[in-house]
Amino acid sequence: GVRDVLFLYEENRCSMTYMYEYPEYLKIKLPKKTARRYPAYELYLYGEGNYAEENKNLLLTGIPVLFLPGNAGSYKQVRSLGSIALRKAEDVDFKYHFDFFSVNFNEELVALYGGSLQRQTKFVHECIKVILKLYRDREFAPSSVAIVGHSMGGLVARALLTLKNFKPELINLLITQATPHVAPVMPLDKYLTDFYTAVNNHWILKARDLRNLTTLSVAGGFRDYQVRSGLAFLPRLSQHDSALSVVSSAVPRAWASTDHLSIVWCKELILATIRAFFDLIDEDTRQITEDPKKRMSVLKHHFVRHPAKVFEENPEAFTELAGAFMWITVKTSKWTYSVYNDSDGKYFTFPLASHRKSYSHVYCENSMLDTSSWIYGCMNNNSSMCLEAADLSWRAELLPTTKVVMLKLQDYPSLSHIVIQVPPAAGNKYTLGCEFFREDSRTVQLPVTHLFSFGLSSSKILLNSTGLLYSVQLQHFNQIYQAFKIYIESHCQSLKERKPSVYRLHIPWSHEDSVTVAKVPSLTEISAKLHIAQPHNDSSLPELNIYSSPDCQYEVSNTDLFYSYHPFILVFQILRFHAGAFPVYVVSNILLTYGGQLSTLISTGQCSDFSLELVRTAKPYKVEPLISIVVFLQGFNWFREIWESLSLPEVDAAVLSSQDAWFPLVSLILFLFGTGIAYWSGVFFSTSLRLFSSLWLTLIRPTVLQKDKLITPRRFCGMISLALVSWTTCGAFAVLIIYLQYLFKPGHVFVISVFHFQDSGHSKETSQNSSTHTIKAQSSMDRVPEATQLPSNSTTIAEAVNSLKMHITILNLFTWIVLLNLPSLIYWLKNLRYNVRLDPDPCRSTAIILICILEILMNSSTSEVKSSKLLKIAAKVPLPLSVAMLAFGRLHLYRVPHFVTFSLLLHVLCCIV
Repeated sequence: GVRDVLFLYEENRCSMTYMYEYPEYLKIKLPKKTARRYPAYELYLYGEGNYAEENKNLLLTGIPVLFLPGNAGSYKQVRSLGSIALRKAEDVDFKYHFDFFSVNFNEELVALYGGSLQRQTKFVHECIKVILKLYRDREFAPSSVAIVGHSMGGLVARALLTLKNFKPELINLLITQATPHVAPVMPLDKYLTDFYTAVNNHWILKARDLRNLTTLSVAGGFRDYQVRSGLAFLPRLSQHDSALSVVSSAVPRAWASTDHLSIVWCKELILATIRAFFDLIDEDTRQITEDPKKRMSVLKHHFVRHPAKVFEENPEAFTELAGAFMWITVKTSKWTYSVYNDSDGKYFTFPLASHRKSYSHVYCENSMLDTSSWIYGCMNNNSSMCLEAADLSWRAELLPTTKVVMLKLQDYPSLSHIVIQVPPAAGNKYTLGCEFFREDSRTVQLPVTHLFSFGLSSSKILLNSTGLLYSVQLQHFNQIYQAFKIYIESHCQSLKERKPSVYRLHIPWSHEDSVTVAKVPSLTEISAKLHIAQPHNDSSLPELNIYSSPDCQYEVSNTDLFYSYHPFILVFQILRFHAGAFPVYVVSNILLTYGGQLSTLISTGQCSDFSLELVRTAKPYKVEPLISIVVFLQGFNWFREIWESLSLPEVDAAVLSSQDAWFPLVSLILFLFGTGIAYWSGVFFSTSLRLFSSLWLTLIRPTVLQKDKLITPRRFCGMISLALVSWTTCGAFAVLIIYLQYLFKPGHVFVISVFHFQDSGHSKETSQNSSTHTIKAQSSMDRVPEATQLPSNSTTIAEAVNSLKMHITILNLFTWIVLLNLPSLIYWLKNLRYNVRLDPDPCRSTAIILICILEILMNSSTSEVKSSKLLKIAAKVPLPLSVAMLAFGRLHLYRVPHFVTFSLLLHVLCCIV
């Protein structure tokens, strides 16, 4: 599964963007108040060569565009957009040009720590005001700024609209690249999830106020394993028609999936973006047009369906067919024509009257990929010629090797002829083709393998006809957990050179098509997976469109991914959609094991081994059924009302189901993965401690196993010191210190127990032969204070081993708490030169509680716990906590430490009471 997500995707088909002159970044001076409030952030203007020299005085006359980098992103990532925009401006002699600004966010890890997102948003607001002031008193001064946001930068741009003093008219266009709009990839702190909730709720509730803002979200496709494309789709709102979401594999003239970083420099995507920018310019204002309908038309032209024509806002309805061209009437239902060095232009006319009864559609293709018109519709019923015709080229669609038009004859009752224009071709070689057909004759249905086929079922169809277009409908392919491979084998009657075939997997409910070009004959493999599940109110079917080569036959078959790689088809999609939930399931397994160890301590007086107790206790049927029942009951209004009256948060599984991201058996498989990871983490800990103890034993040979009080003045001072560190610096830093301190202690105890075990055995062997040694050992024991002497060596060793087993489990739990808090620690270290105190700190209060708990636990033993009156309660609590963790922690990882902390708090009380 990991191999599929990280490695088994299409090769990088993006071209690199290059700068033809040395890139320069001119730092914009900010107001003193802004610079003092945001010392870590900066604003830059991008430039190259003469353009950079001319703008050093900031006498700007262009159109402002602001680039916002994402998680750990650099402000220098603007160079691809800025450089290509500069080359494009040179092509039009700087009649129009764009000024690209970029914000330096100090490469903050905002995808993992949400405490700075609000600060970044407010800084961007200040930057917009500074940028617009630079154009004050210019002839064509802008009143708004276009924004391009990569990754989390796109979310920060959307968050601008949530600010109280922000005027929505300051932004007219927002383009986001690989931005997780729906939810955070890893919800590691409350500030991050609250920020998402505030932004998405605002965009839903204030959708009518956002009509003047046009938003485009571009996702990277399957190459981007950091932000899956399903998260990059903007919320669908019926009243909000100014937002568009596409996957880069579906973008015309790009047709390539991008990884999370290459989306900012992929030449094909950058070209589409810059072309769109220039088409958005209003000639009167020399700024981006204020007409939202035109903005959306331009974006759809470049990012959804490109007709292979230069964008025109209002193309002429009719065109004169001028020129002394030869008129040729074609009456056959299928026609192909090859052009090579033709000196005379031709018009081929296709009368529709004779075809309307027999056929439902007409399909035409042209391999000349220029932007001129080439297909027309005539309404002259009495002649084979027409001087004026409707330009049907706007109905065309550009594909990698051809441009195609498919018309439903019923939709054009007034047309009498279809006209194909073939201009004189000087040195050009290309082909054209048209055919009339009935839709049902070119449409076949292919049942896809179902969930429980286990690779043993497959489907195959043979396309015997020799048409130019086929459509294979994929039945029952509508859920994200479905993943299979489609194989297309082409056979041709002769070995002559042919144009390549184009295969397009078309998903009708979202712009996530993928296009494959294949030589003929060949065997082509297409991976079929979905980014977005089919909406409940949509009944359309995904299609595999085959733009075929004439006189070739095609065999289409499908099989499970299981058949090729893995014994369970769900694994791939589970990792793609739910890998971020692994920590919850791992900790849940460890917590169940911890409860089982406390139970065996009650029943047998001994603490069982971690791995054995994990196998015995960590069972999915203990936690999963209850969550499933709650999710089912939440479908009823009466239960939902009771749930809300108790102020309980929504179950995460219900949220995922509403997003169509939850599917059968996923929780069971995640739990089993969690069991495996928990098992090997336990093995790793015990092995590491044994190795560490052996090393320690060679360096230090302690003389006695002492038993101290749980709380001593020295430990109390240490506790207060770490609490102060947590309060004045960073909670995660204090947690890491106490973790390292705890990691040292059990090893020490284990070393001492091993030493006493070896020392005891050695003493028995030599007691008869060396009375001197016996006397020395006895005198050594006599020097030990009476309160610290233990009844016998065997009891001491057994107690030490029991305690060590318990410590290993607690350490295992605590390790995951440290890992979940690590991002805020990294953020704090990175920004230490600006502020010693992390503010806000997502784990400050939790850290203080954990310091108190662990300072006591690291000095505790099972002998104190066994006699506690609270032990039965402490042993039963981990099970409901595990259930609650899976119910409320999948989409809120920051809640996991709270559940663990509560369980450890009970353990501390058992040591005291």
